[in-house]
Amino acid sequence: MASKFTRSNSTGWLMAGPAAVLMGLFIVLPFLFAIGLSFTNQRLISPNPTQFVGLSNYSQLLGVGLLTLEPERNEAGDVVRAEDGAVSYPALRGYTRNNPDYPQLDGMREWFSFSLGESRTYVLARDVVFAKAVVNTIIFVLVVAPVQGGLALVLALLINQKLRGINVFRAIYFMPVVVSIVVVSLLWRFIYDGQSGLLNNLLSALTFGAFPRIDWLGNPSTALGAIIAMSIWQAVGFHMVIWLSGLQTISPSLYEAAAIEGASKWQTFRYVTWPGLRNTAVLVLIVITMQAFALFAQIDVMTSGGPLDSTQTIVFQAVERGYGKQDISGGSTISVILFVFVLAISLLQRWLTREKK
Repeated sequence: MASKFTRSNSTGWLMAGPAAVLMGLFIVLPFLFAIGLSFTNQRLISPNPTQFVGLSNYSQLLGVGLLTLEPERNEAGDVVRAEDGAVSYPALRGYTRNNPDYPQLDGMREWFSFSLGESRTYVLARDVVFAKAVVNTIIFVLVVAPVQGGLALVLALLINQKLRGINVFRAIYFMPVVVSIVVVSLLWRFIYDGQSGLLNNLLSALTFGAFPRIDWLGNPSTALGAIIAMSIWQAVGFHMVIWLSGLQTISPSLYEAAAIEGASKWQTFRYVTWPGLRNTAVLVLIVITMQAFALFAQIDVMTSGGPLDSTQTIVFQAVERGYGKQDISGGSTISVILFVFVLAISLLQRWLTREKK
């Protein structure tokens, strides 16, 4: 005869079963396929048979190199300079194209370079676009995670009060979350327009025409920042609700005790509110990080990775290669790399925010 524990366990499995099957079919199984395809040269549509290529896809995406070149000198030993006075260096392609002395650099291209004294150091990559996508994604995560989390906490503290009409403000702050990200991206693309965009018109009006019009999404130096600002605005309401739920779990008696002891608002926040939000903070930080690494829709709608690859991201590259260029193996490899990134950072965050005894 089945025990009460066994019966309750069976009920739980029956209720969770449909969701578990769907997750297995549409999440776990495709990811396992992606891992397998990342070791092949599979194309979306190709008459050629699929071949096993080992780690060559990973080597192509993650391959980086460093090369330091000394300036060219004339017979007298003086540094050769161009007409504009710039120091002349040997041609980079002489080291990255079929050079037997530098086989590890074969096929690489310049990612960026910097000068140290008279010498010039080149950072090379086999896939410069993917390297830029990784850096852009990391920058996006490093900016969005603390700013969005902090702003959401401030909003949660403001609306966690028993005031008449406070629910109206909660609805207003949360409203961008329920609007489709595609619709929001289209709206902000018009706001950022370089000619008649709302942002340029507003800044021009506030400065009486002194502020120059900027093509926010067409300028490589401002495009990523513009998308970061829009993304923070769009999702801050969602994390505000999570913070708010955490605030409402803190016992009012703790605040009463702090008030009796004469604690200031900052002391109350530091010693009562923040310790009570510890688990909520971990959740918010991990959720924001995962969402930031999944940045795609804004890029696809607003910039398509441009200008000059300044807004390329890892997920956009995975989709672009897998379906745009029909390189399923390349897209699968990027997906696996992204999974490793997110898993490693999530584990690191969990370890750093663990409760210390």
